[in-house]
Amino acid sequence: MNSAHAVQSPAGDQRIVLKPRKVRPFFARHPWVLDSAVARVEGDPADGDVVELFSNRGQFVARGIYNSHSKIRVRLYSWQADEPLDRSLWRRRLTAAAELRRSLGYEQAEGAARLVSSEADGLGGLIVERFGAHLVMLVTSLGMYQRLDELVTLVAEIWRPASIAVRGDRSMSRTEGFALLDEVRHGKRDTELVFVEEHGVRYGVDLSAGQKTGFYLDQRENRKAAAAYMTDRRVLDVCCYTGGFSLAGLILGRARETLGIDSSAKAISLAQANAELNGLASARFEVGDAFQCMEQLTAAGERFGAVVLDPPKFARSAQQLPQALRAYHHLNRSAVELLEPDGMLVTCSCSGHVTREDFAYMLGDVAQRTGRDLQILEVRGAAPDHPVAATCLETDYLKCFICRVV
Repeated sequence: MNSAHAVQSPAGDQRIVLKPRKVRPFFARHPWVLDSAVARVEGDPADGDVVELFSNRGQFVARGIYNSHSKIRVRLYSWQADEPLDRSLWRRRLTAAAELRRSLGYEQAEGAARLVSSEADGLGGLIVERFGAHLVMLVTSLGMYQRLDELVTLVAEIWRPASIAVRGDRSMSRTEGFALLDEVRHGKRDTELVFVEEHGVRYGVDLSAGQKTGFYLDQRENRKAAAAYMTDRRVLDVCCYTGGFSLAGLILGRARETLGIDSSAKAISLAQANAELNGLASARFEVGDAFQCMEQLTAAGERFGAVVLDPPKFARSAQQLPQALRAYHHLNRSAVELLEPDGMLVTCSCSGHVTREDFAYMLGDVAQRTGRDLQILEVRGAAPDHPVAATCLETDYLKCFICRVV
């Protein structure tokens, strides 16, 4: 691997000292040390070096990886003073992640699953997802980028896939300061399109040009749960991507027909192909802006028995929260206005800065302003292969509310 910096071994003189009264979250095992918590840097660590975190009183707290260019100045991986961040640690963490997915029953040969979920598996900055026999590794931190050769080798040994592709998150590569990646590092993949099966529904997944790793696996169980409320209903699937909720609604929920909308022509093309793959003539897909299309449908007097909203992340920072809540309000109000009496609203947010309480209050305001009673039937999160770290609640990012609109 071409890397600008050779990763060093941990050195006791490479220390990050915290400001007074900033140590508590890190003793509580939160893995992100923001630049605002750092009092000083002792030694001369290069970006990507292993460093030790100390309180202002000289107490050892944890060991992590340093990046002077990132707002997350240190990502923490161990709270044991005698545990180095080396190949042995990465192997143990990866093996533990593999055992969890086996215990969840997410190992079907033709299926798909998240195998490693960053901080939730003690491997902050690394996501690994499986699509059939092929793996995709998504890198979101400089430290994991610099250790890719070692990590790819370990992942190949543990899961023995046909191929491993490595991709970099565009936003995080800029923030963290590493080159954007998109290449097969292990094995061979003859085509970019890989076919998987989820709850009996087949999907083609584009592992190269698709968003993130190519498919939103976090919605796996939510697609099945939502489908149960769609029987004999006409369904509008907004921000449908490659048709996940639409196809599940038709096959698992026996919906009458579906209309999927997405701004990506490439995603809509694959959604249509996925409908054909499953022999679904009652699935229709259109390219369009979510807000504009919903306004046009309302103006045309269209009505639906169920509406699914699965928009992209509206809040990438705490500063964007008010703007994001306004966007969610607009989108959900438009959905409610399109729903028939006793219609079903499946509404999602993948913005970590938007809490469940924020989202519920937003829905309450939508109910008030539309004059429609809105009953929350289920509040769901990501599938179990996307665990939430109790010491890093930022990993609890996905919200899926299933509601009845009277």
